[in-house]
Amino acid sequence: MKIGIIAALPDELKPLVRGWGRVKGMAKGVSMWRRPGGPDEILAVCGGMGSAAALRAFAAAEADGPLDLVLSVGWAGALTGEENLSHVMSEIVDAQTGERFLLTEGERRLRVVTAARVADAAEKRRLRESYGAVLVDMEAAAIARLAQMRGIPMCCFKAVSDGAGAELPDINPFIGADGQLMLPRFLAHVAVRPQFWGALIEMGSRGPKAAKELARTIEAFLVEKDFAAVNRTGVIGKTEADPLRG
Repeated sequence: MKIGIIAALPDELKPLVRGWGRVKGMAKGVSMWRRPGGPDEILAVCGGMGSAAALRAFAAAEADGPLDLVLSVGWAGALTGEENLSHVMSEIVDAQTGERFLLTEGERRLRVVTAARVADAAEKRRLRESYGAVLVDMEAAAIARLAQMRGIPMCCFKAVSDGAGAELPDINPFIGADGQLMLPRFLAHVAVRPQFWGALIEMGSRGPKAAKELARTIEAFLVEKDFAAVNRTGVIGKTEADPLRG
């Protein structure tokens, strides 16, 4: 089985890929690691933030052959007070198109909504009220759409990097066309805006812990590959676009 693990940023994958082999010769902004040994070929790829970057990462993962399973993983912003570090998502919503990708059957819907931009506190409130989601990210819907087109199963593992009420600066102007954070410019911007320091420090502390918890969740899944344990029901389904209120 060939498994592709798609994330946005290297720090999201750092605990997971410790000891894995770094794949050389990747395009600018794309990083890939290959898990050594074992019966399965497992690749972890990050290509930056946003849908376009997620597509580049997916393409890199399947460059030398089709995937049998894809995992969309990484940090996400909390939309509610439920801020456990790691979540196995059951439903993905695209905020731009209204598409809904179902990863489970049953009554409970643990939704992540994919937005085109990093969401501030006001946008998080709107997304929560509009879609009934608990988390927001920038990549999961693009990966779900590609998995559906390929006819392969997908699982979605997310870990909370910032709380629902976190007052973060507008990060979007500092995300380059390659999906990477232009760190020097961003740091210069926040250096003179102390009102954001506390939230950024908290996110900096939470991020590594979330990545470690995410790695534990993914490793357990890779050992068992028990789809039922993560409420996976097969190739992902899609419903008609709707606002998903309630």
